[in-house]
Amino acid sequence: MDKIKISTAQFENRSGDKEFNLSRIENLARKASKEGCHAIAFHECSVTGYSFARHLSREEMNDLAEYIPGGSSITRLTEIASTNNIVILAGLFEKDISKKLYKTYVCVDKNGLVASFRKLHPFINPYLTPGDSYCIFDLNGWKCGILICYDNNIIENVRATALLGADIIFMPHVTMCTPSTRPGAGFVDPELWRNRDTDPTSLRLEFDGMKGRDWLMKWLPSRAYDNGIYVVFSNPIGMDDDQLKNGCSMIIDPFGDIIAECRTLGDDFVSATITPEKLIQAGGARYRKARRPDLYRNIIGQPHIPEQKVIWFDKDKKQSN
Repeated sequence: MDKIKISTAQFENRSGDKEFNLSRIENLARKASKEGCHAIAFHECSVTGYSFARHLSREEMNDLAEYIPGGSSITRLTEIASTNNIVILAGLFEKDISKKLYKTYVCVDKNGLVASFRKLHPFINPYLTPGDSYCIFDLNGWKCGILICYDNNIIENVRATALLGADIIFMPHVTMCTPSTRPGAGFVDPELWRNRDTDPTSLRLEFDGMKGRDWLMKWLPSRAYDNGIYVVFSNPIGMDDDQLKNGCSMIIDPFGDIIAECRTLGDDFVSATITPEKLIQAGGARYRKARRPDLYRNIIGQPHIPEQKVIWFDKDKKQSN
């Protein structure tokens, strides 16, 4: 495999405004292409917006969702990819001919759809159907996978994707800055975002503390380190519906080290050159070879009924599941 240069982006999306969001994607993709990047990754539901979907009816979700690859957003992403000679990864809501709805992330190049992955553990809207398969695709000779947000918190998903051959896993999110049972978690006051030009310090303290980046650092680098893979993490910044998100889009190498990270308080992207040597040099490659599936095959594979219950907090502190 040859070296490949990948970008990960952050931007403030608008709820349900595909035209605006695609314009942001186009702008950042154009800039990344000028820097010689082969691909750029955007966050979960970057085309449609995310948090507002918790309020939508089935009919509203159906109107928002698109057929893949036949929808207008795939056509537009293909045009952007072709014009700028760059591969684009972005997220949206999908519908199929049987009227099922999915949370989907796509990879598009100048010729159209390369790969499509349906989130395995969706919960933002009760009418979403979970995906039922993993996704492996080729990107300039590199084997890549996709896992969306909560999928990555179930560690078996990351290991399975790595065992299927992924050297790079794209991990689009809309995360951080929401309450949970974890100490230190909570919303960040939108007023701090509105005052970011005059008081960036107060906002950065919230974004980088336990409400935001400090929590991410508890687990995200370990996914790369344990599996000996590159992780491309993408997350929005700014207001997503009524909730503030802190960005921190980053690329992590197989050693678990951050090799590029967005640190501005606005639309941005960062890039890193991905090299094949680290895949072998990092400990994860040895750990995978040392596995003893004979010891735990029947433990991991025993019958289990998934409990898909995730607490989602509205700004008025009411819980929705």
